[in-house]
Amino acid sequence: GTIRSNITYGAHDISEEEIWKAADIAQATEFISRLPEGLDTPISQGGTNVSGGQKQRLSIARALAKKPEIYIFDDSFSALDFKTDATLRAQLKEITTATMIIVAQRISTVVDAEQIIVLDEGKIAGKGTHEQLMKTCDVYREIALSQLSEEELA
Repeated sequence: GTIRSNITYGAHDISEEEIWKAADIAQATEFISRLPEGLDTPISQGGTNVSGGQKQRLSIARALAKKPEIYIFDDSFSALDFKTDATLRAQLKEITTATMIIVAQRISTVVDAEQIIVLDEGKIAGKGTHEQLMKTCDVYREIALSQLSEEELA
């Protein structure tokens, strides 16, 4: 299909403005706008004509276009650079009251979450906010120290 059909898949009666809003929040507007056919640009089988980060942004835009009550992002931000990840999460927080479950391996993706559940070999190793886990969960603290600078952890 096209970028448009990928974003609107499963969303009913969605306007052009709502498509662009979903794309904007998903941080996809810039790359879509640069394409000669914009929203009507064909996507090859398997998405071989878009990067991993672009695929993730289109998938996120598709989820936003549906306006569900619960979002489950299973490693959906992993191919995004840190700035795009942070901007996207900030916009999501602003525009929705829906429940968001984010599965991530990057601490920076979950650092502002209301509750973080740390898994270690399939078992819960800790639960709480970033600040709480830094004090109480060795597994979380070890991961955080390996991924973030002292300034980012403060």
